[in-house]
Amino acid sequence: MWRGANPCDLPGHKGADMAKSKRRFGRGTGKPHPVDVHAGERVRLRRKLLGMTQTHLGDALGLTFQQVQKYERGANRIGAGRLYDLARVFDVSIDFFFADMPTAVAAISPATKERGKAKKLIGYESYLMVKRETLEFVRAYYKIEDADVRKGVYQLTKAMGAAGV
Repeated sequence: MWRGANPCDLPGHKGADMAKSKRRFGRGTGKPHPVDVHAGERVRLRRKLLGMTQTHLGDALGLTFQQVQKYERGANRIGAGRLYDLARVFDVSIDFFFADMPTAVAAISPATKERGKAKKLIGYESYLMVKRETLEFVRAYYKIEDADVRKGVYQLTKAMGAAGV
């Protein structure tokens, strides 16, 4: 049984050259994968919604705040175990980190490409979710203890938005 290096990884092998030429993101390209960037943005979003600092999140995960920064920028990929830990700390499901993924980012996946070309996303909704005003509004909303009052604020806000007020 072969226990050495993968022959396709050896310099000059046709498979190695093809793999490197097709890779646009990840190690050696200087560009993080867009899915990693999206997951990192979701980590930042949830951390800010909870009012946590990068240091507090790092402490909860046994990391430095610099490592948290790298996750949030997408510079470091978030492994399955770390994603599980983040979900537990944030009290969300794993799906949270992939929710609201722009169509253009999801289209990078080989599984999505096979289903056809994806429409380009303007990104406006993603932009709104990271604005300070949005985060402060959500924090204030969840500070309303009375569920009925909170529901009333939600319905009022939704009606005003629909009316364009």
